[in-house]
Amino acid sequence: MAKPFSALQREKYLKKMSQTELDVLVIGGGITGAGIALDAVTRGLKTGLVEMQDFAAGTSSRSTKLVHGGLRYLKQLEFKIVKETGQERAIVYENAPHVTKPEWMLLPIVKGGTYGKAATSVGLKVYDTLAGVNKHERRQMLSREQTLEKEPLLRDDDSLKGGGYYVEYKTDDARLTLETLKEAVYRGATAVNYAKAEHLIYENGKVVGARITDRRTGETHDIRAKHVVNAAGPWVDELREKDGSKQGKYLYLTKGVHIVVDQSKFPLKQAVYFDTEDDGRMVFAIPRGKKAYIGTTDTHYVDDIATPRMTEADMDYLIKAANYMFTTQKITREDVESSWSGLRPLIHEEGKKASEISRKDETFISETGLISIAGGKLTGYRKMAERIIDRIVKEEGIKKKCVTHKIKLSGGEVGGSQKLTSFVKNAAEIGVSLGLSAEEAEHLANLYGSNVTRVFEILETQGEEAKNYGLSPGVFASLVYGIEEEMVYSPIDFLNRRTSALFFDIDYVQKYKDGVIRYMAGRFNWTSAEIDSHITMLEEEIYFAKNPVATKEKN
Repeated sequence: MAKPFSALQREKYLKKMSQTELDVLVIGGGITGAGIALDAVTRGLKTGLVEMQDFAAGTSSRSTKLVHGGLRYLKQLEFKIVKETGQERAIVYENAPHVTKPEWMLLPIVKGGTYGKAATSVGLKVYDTLAGVNKHERRQMLSREQTLEKEPLLRDDDSLKGGGYYVEYKTDDARLTLETLKEAVYRGATAVNYAKAEHLIYENGKVVGARITDRRTGETHDIRAKHVVNAAGPWVDELREKDGSKQGKYLYLTKGVHIVVDQSKFPLKQAVYFDTEDDGRMVFAIPRGKKAYIGTTDTHYVDDIATPRMTEADMDYLIKAANYMFTTQKITREDVESSWSGLRPLIHEEGKKASEISRKDETFISETGLISIAGGKLTGYRKMAERIIDRIVKEEGIKKKCVTHKIKLSGGEVGGSQKLTSFVKNAAEIGVSLGLSAEEAEHLANLYGSNVTRVFEILETQGEEAKNYGLSPGVFASLVYGIEEEMVYSPIDFLNRRTSALFFDIDYVQKYKDGVIRYMAGRFNWTSAEIDSHITMLEEEIYFAKNPVATKEKN
């Protein structure tokens, strides 16, 4: 049976899109573009999506990995953003519980800090009210002793006065993007990665499509559509320039960096949202499995959009911030195992610092009809998509309303968020019966949700092949599934966006990278030059994940 999201069929999908007029062509395969594609196809629109890199390769795999309303938006009086994104958290959690889970967050109250006791209590209560938080997840105010009990690594001196305790939601941002896009594809959309919109196509002064270059074969395809949506994230303004419509407001890119430390070096029990010492910014420290990550920075960025890198200054800033708040377990540069850097495409606001600029999304409609959307937050992706498709269906005279608030995303059919634990337990037992360790079986069930059934089918029928490539059966089954049903075309697609191993399990990457490359080389019939290219690309990403680039930030 043909699989609608196989990397082996990319060229077929591009040709398919070029042979008919689409209702909607989405340019950009991050979370915003994925959400737009899902909303469009569920309202009966013939939908296509192209992404010039891998899906989620930009901002959508490089966030703080939280689906949250954001307390600082409350501080900036952005009540509408807090309310909308707070309510969206619950929707994302219910529709994709395997990639979104509640995370209790500790907000230490420190003398001279951003939030005092009264402000924290009132602020968190308002936050809970606006976000419509469930009764059992509403904020709690903690004494100094209770705060230290929640997180013993916190500074144990007279400056610590207590803490606020409230719920956010953690996510795997890349997999949330993938599951949204897979659901769109399963419902009839067509999506292809490594397909770049070189330029737009016009007739009578109106945009009617785009010329797409397959970056893997060099072939070009003219894809025509009634509506073209520019959801290219940090590249939105580049496409607006090609359209001749970059006027008025424009993007202001800021860079956010995160560092990862092993729990043996930094045994963090509790997610913490805390003040920095010097500039009063707020930073997260979040446990994730056997690791903990700290971030983020927020600096103006003007360099190469495709490859934002951590600098020495970025690393030192985050280490200093952590060591100010967590005084019992000092972090050094040598403790940093990996890192990631991402860009936020914000809407420029004159006279404001990077951290003060609103995260509101904004839509631009050019005279040619190009629809561009920029700004916004990961949490609000579904509502952003709804607003875009509302415009399109109104113009087309279509009466169908948005239904994505009640659509389970791919992998989300686990019986509801409250039954995820029992689903994972039952699935893990199946994995163990197929020869997996209990830990790996549980990991796969959490990673793929209800799609783990297909991964286990591959394991059962093809798992013996794993030894030919030096891969464990579980890794092999994941790789095959990634190629056939998640459009994995490059080793870095698999080792980063599909598994998060590059950031959170660098030993996994080092152990299995050669086997992954050998299997993919045979599956895709790569030439020696292509193999060398993929090796170089992967080694470069591994290097920059582990090492800061000693360059000075441009202003």
